[in-house]
Amino acid sequence: METRAAVIAIIVENNESATEINALLHEYSDSIIGRMGIPYREKGISIISVAIDATQDTISSLAGKIGRIKGVTAKTVYSPAETNK
Repeated sequence: METRAAVIAIIVENNESATEINALLHEYSDSIIGRMGIPYREKGISIISVAIDATQDTISSLAGKIGRIKGVTAKTVYSPAETNK
């Protein structure tokens, strides 16, 4: 099945959600290329970016699960689908 690269941008307003987010990221760790987390103390939020290479279904599943966590927002940007060259 074809995979795509994507970045999931996550805004965490509720720091108590960190354990649940980390558990999901661990569950999908085989597909994760890398991640970066930045605490933005002045605004009381954390910003996490997750680079992933997986099927579109897998990426959507992870982003959806993260986005359903209370106090968390997630948006995904996909690379273009591969084309025959």
